[in-house]
Order: sequence, then structure tokens, then C-alpha cells
Amino acid sequence: MPTERLFSTANRWFRLSVGITAALVILTALGGFILLPYAQSDLKVAGLWDAICSAAGIPKLKSSASSVQPTFKTSDVIMTSAMLANPSSESIGRGATLAQQCAICHGPTGVSRADSPNLAGQYPAVIFKQLKDFKSGARTNAVMSPFAPHLTDQDMVDLAVYYHYLPRLPAYHPTQKIPAPRIVINGAPMRGIAPCGSCHGGLDNKTGSPWLEGQSAAYMKAQLRAFADGTRRNDISQQMRNIARAMTAEEIEEAANYYASQPPDEYSAAR
Repeated sequence: MPTERLFSTANRWFRLSVGITAALVILTALGGFILLPYAQSDLKVAGLWDAICSAAGIPKLKSSASSVQPTFKTSDVIMTSAMLANPSSESIGRGATLAQQCAICHGPTGVSRADSPNLAGQYPAVIFKQLKDFKSGARTNAVMSPFAPHLTDQDMVDLAVYYHYLPRLPAYHPTQKIPAPRIVINGAPMRGIAPCGSCHGGLDNKTGSPWLEGQSAAYMKAQLRAFADGTRRNDISQQMRNIARAMTAEEIEEAANYYASQPPDEYSAAR
């Protein structure tokens, strides 16, 4: 009696079983990847391919038209560690001339008498970025917003390198009176707060982070509160907003008073 091969297209039972299996696979795929996504009322699909990707767990790529855009102007300044390195003496000289317009708020030697930022010795990239942000509207201020739009990029460079050229206030802290607060030295790791000195230190400075020593306590507290409540939004990658929101009112007070502390004789002389 001749035997028929089991796995052969000549075997009608083999053909039937393969056909039924293929049909089940197709029906399952149609149901799982197409019918079920369309049946979910809370799932919006744009088409057949979108439904298949959704069922397969592939994240949808939103088009730029449907992406969420901020309702405020964001900073477009790109910071690098080599920004404004090795300025020319001509640029510093031009900056000295331009800075005469700034003296009423920032002082003739770059040290403010009016709780405005001290610019003497400030990192040039910091000054350049803030001026660019004031000009673009990414940062606003009643005095600086009307002033900055009249500055060219070269004017901003010249001002930045001139103020950096001036001697800055020393990093002095009367240990007996104002000990270094934990938020400055250690931060608060459990709340995602890095030590202030890790970005704003004299030896270890992150590009774009200002030199804080000798700054006005009132100015620093105002800026930290502005970052915390979102009225100032020109920080890089929201870093200062995230930190300030996690800081307590006491920590803001301690950090500002610590950085503002200066020896009375040198501080008065500089002013």
C-alpha cells in the first residue's frame, strides 16, 4: 500500500491545515492591530499605519504642527566654554566707552550702588547671554528691556569683555558671623538640588553660570524667587527654575546672604 508524504503540497490535509493556520494569523492580526485600536473611544488614530503602530506599542511621532509650543519667548543663545576668550584691547576699549551708559545702575567700576548686579569681573559669556536675552525678550526688566534692543552683537561682546576685565569683588566670607550654609556647600540631593558652588564656584564654574560673590542679597533673593514662580525663564534647560522651586524660603535667604557677605572696608571702598 503506497504511503503519502505528510509535509507535501500533494497532501490535501497538509494544505488544509496550513490554510486554516494562515487564515487565523491574518484574522488575529487584523483584529489586534486594526480593529481593536479603532474600537477604543479614548484612542485617536490618524490612519491605518497609526493604528498598527499604536497596537504594536510604537510611540507616535507628533508633527511640529501639533507639538506644544511655549507661550513665552525662550533664550536662543548657545553657550560654549570658549565664548569670548582672548578679547582684543580694542574691544575692551569700546566696551569701556559703552559702559558709561551703564554706570548709573551698575556703578562706574562695575560695582552697583543700587542693588543691581555687580558686573566687575563677571564671566563674559554670562553678560553676553543676559544682554542677548534682554534684547530678544527672553528675559524682561523695566530698565534693561528698553536699553538692550539698541545694542548690536558687537556692542554686547565689547561690554562683556570690558566688565570681565575689571577686578571683581573678592570671595570673602566672615566665617564667625555667616557660616557656609548647607545649600551652598552640599545642596539638597534628596530634592535634586546641587550645591550652589558646583556651578557658581570660582574654580568649578559651569558655562553661563554667573560669579555670585559680592552680589546684592536683595538682587539674588529677587532672582531666585523669580525663577521659582516662573516670572524669569531664560535659564538654560530650566535648571535654575527647577532648583529654585525646590528651595525653601530659608535656603534662599541663607544663600543670598552668604554670597553677599563682604568685608566692610573693602566693600565700602569698592562702592
